[in-house]
Amino acid sequence: MSIVEQHNNVFKALASPVRRQILDDLRDHPKTTGTLCDHFPDLNRCTVMQHIKVLEAADLIIVDRRGRERWNHLNPLPIHDIHERWIGPHAAQAVERLNQLKNSLEKRISVPAANA
Repeated sequence: MSIVEQHNNVFKALASPVRRQILDDLRDHPKTTGTLCDHFPDLNRCTVMQHIKVLEAADLIIVDRRGRERWNHLNPLPIHDIHERWIGPHAAQAVERLNQLKNSLEKRISVPAANA
């Protein structure tokens, strides 16, 4: 699978508020599928499982099967990759623009004061 396809899968997975909540639930420690299903009382188990499968396909969740239980672990690496590719560079550019604006405004403010 190409990096573009991997990124597309991550963005698709993150598009759903239910899937984002599942990832938030897994942030601190792994949970069983049953525990995740219990967190969404308005959704049936099959629907939650479909969301988990999308997250698994995007490599955002790693599943560890222990007997009859499925333990779901957050895999933060795909999110880190998205950050490195998209968020970090754009944020750095935005910060640089704000710094240029700040410097420009400070120069404008200090020039009249010097002439007074």
